[in-house]
Amino acid sequence: VQLQASGGGLVQAGGSLRLSCAASGRTFSSYRMGWFRQAAGKEREFVAAISWSGGLIRYAESVKGRFTISRDNAKNTVYLQMNSLKPEDTAVYYCAARTGSYLSTDPKEYDYWGQGTQVTVSS
Repeated sequence: VQLQASGGGLVQAGGSLRLSCAASGRTFSSYRMGWFRQAAGKEREFVAAISWSGGLIRYAESVKGRFTISRDNAKNTVYLQMNSLKPEDTAVYYCAARTGSYLSTDPKEYDYWGQGTQVTVSS
């Protein structure tokens, strides 16, 4: 599967952005999908993940209550709605797909990656 992330940009603290990740291929609905981010000079970190049906979701503690992950299998797309953004949310955001059977927070356990989209939150 090929993944294409979009929707990043520059926003003021307290603002919102919605990221999208479009997937190619006819088996999108069978993948667990995740969002990760990597700030300059830091390791890639887990943000959120969603099961194939959307019935199971996990969030990093740092984004819980502010970010919402969702997916539309008919459109082969996963979304990340980001509200109440903070300067510490500034990073390159990546979507990823996993064929394994649970919602992993470890980037090493994801099989496919998009190219990343920059999110910059100004104070």
